[in-house]
Amino acid sequence: MEVSPDGPKPKLLDQVRQAIRTRHYSPRTEETYVGWIKRFIFFHNKRHPAEMGEKEIAQFLSSLASDSHVSASTQNQALNAVLFLYREVLRKEIGYVNGVVRAKRPHRLPVVLTRQEVRSIFGFLDGSDWIMVMLLYGAGLRLMECLRLRVKDIDFNSNEIIVRAGKGDKDRHTMLPAAVKEPLAKHLDLIKRQHQRDLERGLGRVALPNALERKYPNAGKEWGWQWVFPATYSVLSPRRHFADLSEA
Repeated sequence: MEVSPDGPKPKLLDQVRQAIRTRHYSPRTEETYVGWIKRFIFFHNKRHPAEMGEKEIAQFLSSLASDSHVSASTQNQALNAVLFLYREVLRKEIGYVNGVVRAKRPHRLPVVLTRQEVRSIFGFLDGSDWIMVMLLYGAGLRLMECLRLRVKDIDFNSNEIIVRAGKGDKDRHTMLPAAVKEPLAKHLDLIKRQHQRDLERGLGRVALPNALERKYPNAGKEWGWQWVFPATYSVLSPRRHFADLSEA
């Protein structure tokens, strides 16, 4: 391990994680980027990325298309992850990556369900699954936008949902479908009682965006910040765990 005047230099992947968090990227983006960077390093037999450049990046991306048969969007995702490593962590400018075998973009017509097909799908669902699918269908939420909904972002009086950090890291307003209001209210009553029981057990804290957890240490336990669709079991926040280890 390299040693600097300020102490040991963090490992490369830890530097990547820190750079991602400094820019307030989502945990999912962090997981995806770190995964691709690992694959890039292992593809080149664990050579340090600082010793490589455009040629090695092109070889890796071409292998994804020709050997792994990934989609064009997946290949672009891998490229973005590797470029992030070089530009934001290693501070090494990468030029145009030549000679890449490009993954093919499929040409498919979108599938649109009929009203009867939609009714049939809802007929097979109940409970929180029915509520989530109704929000996807009726409010136009993307899957992760639905899963990341917090209690405070649902306004029953205005029949409105605020989507935080949606596509493009932008907030937006969308409607709360009338058909889901009553089931959602009952669902939140159950979740609130569960949250109270969790608090009594010393749990019931959720992860907060950016630096809010440091600014408001107890906000993670407040009802408004709780997930509308929480996990069915208690979990340890990966970022909190990483921070605890780095401070140890």
